[in-house]
Amino acid sequence: MIATVATNLRERFKTIRQQTETLCQPLQTEDFVVQPIVDVSPPKWHLGHTTWFFENFLLVKYANNYQPFNLDYNYFFNSYYESQGPRVLRSNRGNMTRPSVADIFRYRKHVNEHLENLLETKEQLLENEEFALTLEVGLQHEQQHQELLVTDLKYILGNNPLFPMYHEKKAGMAGETRLAGWREFENGLHEIGHRGDGFCWDNELTAHQVFLEDFAVQDRLVTNGEYLEFMQDGGYGRHEFWLMEGWEWAKTLEEKAPLYWYKIEGEWWNYTLHGFEKLNPHLPVTHLSYFEADAFANWKGLRLPTEFEWEIACKLTHSSVPAEANFVEERLFHPTVANGTQLFGDAWEWTASAYLPYPRYPRFKGALGEYNGKFMVNQMVLRGGSVATPRSHIRATYRNFFHTDKRWQFTGIRLAKSL
Repeated sequence: MIATVATNLRERFKTIRQQTETLCQPLQTEDFVVQPIVDVSPPKWHLGHTTWFFENFLLVKYANNYQPFNLDYNYFFNSYYESQGPRVLRSNRGNMTRPSVADIFRYRKHVNEHLENLLETKEQLLENEEFALTLEVGLQHEQQHQELLVTDLKYILGNNPLFPMYHEKKAGMAGETRLAGWREFENGLHEIGHRGDGFCWDNELTAHQVFLEDFAVQDRLVTNGEYLEFMQDGGYGRHEFWLMEGWEWAKTLEEKAPLYWYKIEGEWWNYTLHGFEKLNPHLPVTHLSYFEADAFANWKGLRLPTEFEWEIACKLTHSSVPAEANFVEERLFHPTVANGTQLFGDAWEWTASAYLPYPRYPRFKGALGEYNGKFMVNQMVLRGGSVATPRSHIRATYRNFFHTDKRWQFTGIRLAKSL
């Protein structure tokens, strides 16, 4: 039994690690080193940081006589773990020309080989609860950075005046969107949070009950065309729709539009990972801040769903992640015309809920306890995953979170209302 589990984990480890490198295949060396804003890390840093996680938390602790690839890498590739010592400031990651891209790929190969060997020669480690959890967190962590890699690359390429293409556009992305409908849900007590044997982050625990009033959510995401109507009605210039902080933020925008939108000779265009394209009104609008999502909902006379409403709507609509959902494996790298509910994939959906701990929140022990809990302030919850999310990484209880002004991720809108 344990041998089978070890074999499956080795294969999963190889697959996930290779997926990260596959996402980097279209890049030129220069693309790996750019950091245009503090939120966007250079691709080579993602490659090194995810590798450091496995080396620092698993190999150093559990592999006999293991020698770190380079002792300086703990300083270079630690992200925010105070318990793991000093580190390069997040804002300085793009200033580090060394280690080179080639060095980092050698680092990945070195750690991959040693961890695969550890899983092969010390299968009994999987019976160690701490080791097994840390390995699983490492795999899930790498998948999170795959999404960040895609969105950071989009920001890097999208701020280049040449608007380079990352990936060829695939057929089947055209079509007209259907009219939005409503899915209604009755009031009552509902269970929120993860329950079961599968992996979840500590912020999905513990499962608990909440009471919800009657509510409804739209059965697809808001489109570019619908958001354009808000803009044409002066939405960015009408304070009555905006939160105070959002209004001050909106006034600083050079282009009063979603990120990557450009108005050229009276027509709207946007940058996608397929290159610079004329805006398609039928596709879901994305790259919006919470401020913009909330203002749009107010303009419509509606609201954003709470994270609890979103989760219950999702659980009562889908028993599992639907096959038609648009994730990174589809290699589309852009939201598509509604095919189903879009509760999973396409764009992360802003909710009206602040990112806070659930009742009896069981923070991971040790250094892993720094993963989620310390970020539970001044951020809003998003649900559902996006075109950059790995399919096996998402679930109905998954809680993403960002500050209200952030929009370099694939973030969109689903409207809700009280009944």
